Amino acid sequence: MGLEGIHTGSRTPLSRDPAMGAEPSQSRDPALSYVPRTFYEKVGKRLFDFAVALGATLLLSPLMLLIVVAIRLDSPGPILYVSTRLGRRARPFRFLKFRSMRAGADRMKDQLAHLNEMDGPVFKIRDDPRVTRVGRILRKTSLDELPQLFSVLRGEMSLVGPRPPIPAEVEEYELWQRRRLSVTPGVTCLWQVSGRNQIGFSEWMRLDMEYIDHLSFGLDLRILLLTVPAVIRGGRGGAS
Repeated sequence: MGLEGIHTGSRTPLSRDPAMGAEPSQSRDPALSYVPRTFYEKVGKRLFDFAVALGATLLLSPLMLLIVVAIRLDSPGPILYVSTRLGRRARPFRFLKFRSMRAGADRMKDQLAHLNEMDGPVFKIRDDPRVTRVGRILRKTSLDELPQLFSVLRGEMSLVGPRPPIPAEVEEYELWQRRRLSVTPGVTCLWQVSGRNQIGFSEWMRLDMEYIDHLSFGLDLRILLLTVPAVIRGGRGGAS
Protein backbone atom coordinates (compact mmCIF):
# COMPACT_ATOMS: atom_id res chain seq x y z
CA MET A 1 0.00 0.00 0.00
CA GLY A 2 1.44 3.32 -1.01
CA LEU A 3 2.16 5.94 1.60
CA GLU A 4 0.31 8.53 -0.46
CA GLY A 5 -2.88 6.82 0.66
CA ILE A 6 -1.98 7.39 4.30
CA HIS A 7 -0.75 10.97 4.47
CA THR A 8 -3.12 13.44 6.05
CA GLY A 9 -0.72 16.30 6.70
CA SER A 10 2.55 17.85 5.59
CA ARG A 11 4.55 18.83 8.62
CA THR A 12 8.15 17.87 7.95
CA PRO A 13 9.28 16.32 4.64
CA LEU A 14 11.52 13.30 4.81
CA SER A 15 13.99 15.04 2.52
CA ARG A 16 15.22 17.03 5.50
CA ASP A 17 18.20 15.84 7.49
CA PRO A 18 17.35 12.14 8.07
CA ALA A 19 19.75 11.96 11.00
CA MET A 20 17.66 14.36 13.04
CA GLY A 21 14.43 15.29 11.29
CA ALA A 22 14.50 18.44 13.44
CA GLU A 23 15.91 21.94 13.53
CA PRO A 24 19.59 22.27 14.51
CA SER A 25 18.59 24.03 17.73
CA GLN A 26 16.85 20.92 19.05
CA SER A 27 18.46 18.25 21.18
CA ARG A 28 21.16 16.13 19.62
CA ASP A 29 19.34 13.06 20.95
CA PRO A 30 16.38 12.39 18.60
CA ALA A 31 14.60 10.59 21.44
CA LEU A 32 14.28 13.96 23.22
CA SER A 33 13.76 16.27 20.28
CA TYR A 34 10.06 15.99 19.50
CA VAL A 35 7.74 18.71 20.83
CA PRO A 36 3.94 18.29 20.43
CA ARG A 37 2.57 21.10 18.24
CA THR A 38 -1.19 20.61 17.91
CA PHE A 39 -4.08 20.28 20.35
CA TYR A 40 -4.53 16.69 19.28
CA GLU A 41 -0.91 15.83 20.08
CA LYS A 42 -0.96 17.67 23.41
CA VAL A 43 -4.36 16.56 24.73
CA GLY A 44 -6.63 14.95 22.15
CA LYS A 45 -4.58 11.85 21.42
CA ARG A 46 -4.44 10.84 25.08
CA LEU A 47 -8.18 11.40 25.56
CA PHE A 48 -8.95 9.44 22.39
CA ASP A 49 -6.64 6.60 23.45
CA PHE A 50 -8.16 6.34 26.92
CA ALA A 51 -11.78 6.43 25.74
CA VAL A 52 -11.30 3.83 22.99
CA ALA A 53 -9.09 1.55 25.13
CA LEU A 54 -11.56 1.64 28.02
CA GLY A 55 -14.48 0.82 25.76
CA ALA A 56 -12.56 -1.94 23.98
CA THR A 57 -11.40 -3.47 27.28
CA LEU A 58 -14.96 -3.63 28.62
CA LEU A 59 -16.34 -4.96 25.34
CA LEU A 60 -13.62 -7.58 24.84
CA SER A 61 -13.29 -8.76 28.46
CA PRO A 62 -15.34 -11.96 27.83
CA LEU A 63 -13.10 -12.80 24.87
CA MET A 64 -9.97 -12.16 26.93
CA LEU A 65 -11.31 -14.53 29.62
CA LEU A 66 -11.79 -17.23 26.99
CA ILE A 67 -8.23 -16.69 25.75
CA VAL A 68 -6.92 -17.07 29.32
CA VAL A 69 -8.70 -20.43 29.63
CA ALA A 70 -7.47 -21.60 26.20
CA ILE A 71 -3.83 -20.76 27.00
CA ARG A 72 -4.07 -22.50 30.36
CA LEU A 73 -5.46 -25.69 28.78
CA ASP A 74 -3.09 -25.69 25.81
CA SER A 75 0.37 -25.56 27.38
CA PRO A 76 2.11 -25.10 30.73
CA GLY A 77 3.43 -21.67 31.58
CA PRO A 78 2.20 -18.17 32.43
CA ILE A 79 -0.86 -16.62 30.78
CA LEU A 80 0.96 -13.41 29.92
CA TYR A 81 4.26 -12.84 28.22
CA VAL A 82 5.95 -9.91 29.95
CA SER A 83 9.03 -8.16 28.62
CA THR A 84 10.80 -4.85 29.06
CA ARG A 85 10.25 -2.41 26.21
CA LEU A 86 11.24 1.21 25.71
CA GLY A 87 8.52 3.83 25.46
CA ARG A 88 8.53 7.57 24.87
CA ARG A 89 11.91 9.18 25.58
CA ALA A 90 13.34 5.65 26.01
CA ARG A 91 11.53 5.07 29.31
CA PRO A 92 11.30 1.33 30.08
CA PHE A 93 7.93 -0.24 30.84
CA ARG A 94 6.43 -3.71 31.24
CA PHE A 95 5.08 -4.85 27.87
CA LEU A 96 2.22 -7.36 28.00
CA LYS A 97 0.97 -9.92 25.50
CA PHE A 98 -0.98 -13.14 25.81
CA ARG A 99 1.64 -15.90 25.74
CA SER A 100 1.71 -17.47 22.29
CA MET A 101 4.96 -19.44 22.64
CA ARG A 102 6.09 -22.27 24.84
CA ALA A 103 7.52 -21.33 28.22
CA GLY A 104 11.20 -20.35 28.01
CA ALA A 105 10.99 -19.40 24.32
CA ASP A 106 13.36 -16.44 24.80
CA ARG A 107 16.15 -18.82 25.79
CA MET A 108 15.83 -20.58 22.41
CA LYS A 109 16.44 -17.45 20.34
CA ASP A 110 20.16 -18.08 19.85
CA GLN A 111 19.44 -21.59 18.55
CA LEU A 112 17.05 -20.16 15.95
CA ALA A 113 19.10 -17.13 14.92
CA HIS A 114 19.87 -18.68 11.53
CA LEU A 115 16.13 -18.69 10.72
CA ASN A 116 15.68 -14.94 11.29
CA GLU A 117 13.82 -13.44 8.30
CA MET A 118 14.41 -9.76 9.12
CA ASP A 119 17.45 -7.60 8.55
CA GLY A 120 18.65 -5.17 11.21
CA PRO A 121 18.43 -5.89 14.95
CA VAL A 122 14.88 -7.33 14.86
CA PHE A 123 14.22 -11.07 15.23
CA LYS A 124 11.26 -12.53 13.29
CA ILE A 125 10.39 -15.98 11.95
CA ARG A 126 7.18 -16.56 10.01
CA ASP A 127 6.76 -20.22 11.05
CA ASP A 128 8.35 -20.00 14.48
CA PRO A 129 8.66 -23.51 16.01
CA ARG A 130 8.25 -22.05 19.50
CA VAL A 131 4.64 -21.04 18.87
CA THR A 132 1.94 -23.13 20.58
CA ARG A 133 -1.30 -24.38 18.97
CA VAL A 134 -3.40 -21.69 20.60
CA GLY A 135 -0.57 -19.23 19.99
CA ARG A 136 -0.85 -19.70 16.22
CA ILE A 137 -4.47 -18.61 16.35
CA LEU A 138 -3.71 -15.68 18.64
CA ARG A 139 -0.89 -14.45 16.44
CA LYS A 140 -2.84 -14.99 13.20
CA THR A 141 -5.64 -12.79 14.55
CA SER A 142 -3.37 -10.48 16.62
CA LEU A 143 -5.48 -11.32 19.69
CA ASP A 144 -2.27 -11.83 21.65
CA GLU A 145 -1.91 -8.03 21.55
CA LEU A 146 -5.10 -7.36 23.57
CA PRO A 147 -3.35 -6.96 26.97
CA GLN A 148 -1.65 -3.87 25.54
CA LEU A 149 -4.98 -2.09 26.01
CA PHE A 150 -4.05 -1.92 29.71
CA SER A 151 -0.77 -0.23 28.75
CA VAL A 152 -2.80 2.29 26.73
CA LEU A 153 -5.01 2.97 29.75
CA ARG A 154 -1.89 3.58 31.87
CA GLY A 155 -0.48 5.96 29.29
CA GLU A 156 2.57 3.80 28.53
CA MET A 157 1.32 3.14 25.00
CA SER A 158 -0.99 4.74 22.46
CA LEU A 159 -3.41 3.04 20.11
CA VAL A 160 -1.27 4.21 17.18
CA GLY A 161 2.47 4.82 17.18
CA PRO A 162 5.80 3.11 16.48
CA ARG A 163 5.94 -0.36 17.97
CA PRO A 164 7.91 -0.40 21.27
CA PRO A 165 11.38 -1.95 20.86
CA ILE A 166 13.37 -4.03 23.31
CA PRO A 167 16.48 -2.32 24.76
CA ALA A 168 18.89 -4.62 22.91
CA GLU A 169 17.44 -3.52 19.56
CA VAL A 170 17.78 0.17 20.42
CA GLU A 171 21.46 -0.32 21.24
CA GLU A 172 21.99 -1.16 17.55
CA TYR A 173 19.94 1.76 16.18
CA GLU A 174 21.55 4.43 14.06
CA LEU A 175 21.08 7.95 15.41
CA TRP A 176 18.20 8.81 13.06
CA GLN A 177 16.36 5.61 14.01
CA ARG A 178 16.30 6.60 17.68
CA ARG A 179 13.88 9.36 16.74
CA ARG A 180 11.07 6.79 16.82
CA LEU A 181 11.44 6.92 20.61
CA SER A 182 10.36 10.56 20.63
CA VAL A 183 6.64 9.68 20.65
CA THR A 184 4.51 7.25 22.65
CA PRO A 185 4.68 3.72 21.16
CA GLY A 186 1.54 2.18 19.73
CA VAL A 187 -0.46 -1.03 19.50
CA THR A 188 -0.60 -0.58 15.73
CA CYS A 189 1.40 1.54 13.29
CA LEU A 190 2.09 2.35 9.64
CA TRP A 191 4.39 -0.68 9.39
CA GLN A 192 1.62 -3.07 10.39
CA VAL A 193 -0.82 -1.79 7.78
CA SER A 194 1.81 -1.60 5.03
CA GLY A 195 2.83 -5.23 4.72
CA ARG A 196 4.94 -5.67 7.88
CA ASN A 197 6.75 -8.98 7.12
CA GLN A 198 7.42 -7.92 3.52
CA ILE A 199 9.13 -4.72 4.67
CA GLY A 200 12.81 -4.55 5.59
CA PHE A 201 14.07 -2.97 8.79
CA SER A 202 15.23 0.31 7.23
CA GLU A 203 11.89 0.80 5.47
CA TRP A 204 10.09 0.00 8.73
CA MET A 205 12.08 2.73 10.47
CA ARG A 206 11.36 5.15 7.62
CA LEU A 207 7.63 4.49 7.97
CA ASP A 208 7.88 5.36 11.66
CA MET A 209 9.55 8.67 10.77
CA GLU A 210 6.79 9.26 8.23
CA TYR A 211 4.19 8.72 10.94
CA ILE A 212 5.90 11.12 13.36
CA ASP A 213 6.17 13.81 10.68
CA HIS A 214 2.47 13.57 9.80
CA LEU A 215 0.94 12.70 13.17
CA SER A 216 -2.71 13.78 13.32
CA PHE A 217 -6.14 12.50 14.35
CA GLY A 218 -6.99 11.74 10.73
CA LEU A 219 -3.87 9.63 10.29
CA ASP A 220 -4.42 7.76 13.55
CA LEU A 221 -8.03 7.03 12.64
CA ARG A 222 -7.09 5.82 9.19
CA ILE A 223 -4.38 3.49 10.54
CA LEU A 224 -6.85 2.06 13.07
CA LEU A 225 -9.38 1.39 10.32
CA LEU A 226 -6.73 -0.19 8.07
CA THR A 227 -5.49 -2.41 10.91
CA VAL A 228 -8.62 -4.59 10.72
CA PRO A 229 -8.16 -5.73 7.08
CA ALA A 230 -4.39 -5.99 7.67
CA VAL A 231 -5.06 -8.50 10.47
CA ILE A 232 -7.62 -10.40 8.36
CA ARG A 233 -5.12 -10.73 5.47
CA GLY A 234 -2.77 -12.78 7.59
CA GLY A 235 -0.54 -13.21 10.60
CA ARG A 236 2.99 -12.22 11.36
CA GLY A 237 6.32 -13.84 12.02
CA GLY A 238 7.74 -14.54 15.42
CA ALA A 239 9.11 -11.59 17.33
CA SER A 240 11.06 -11.11 20.50
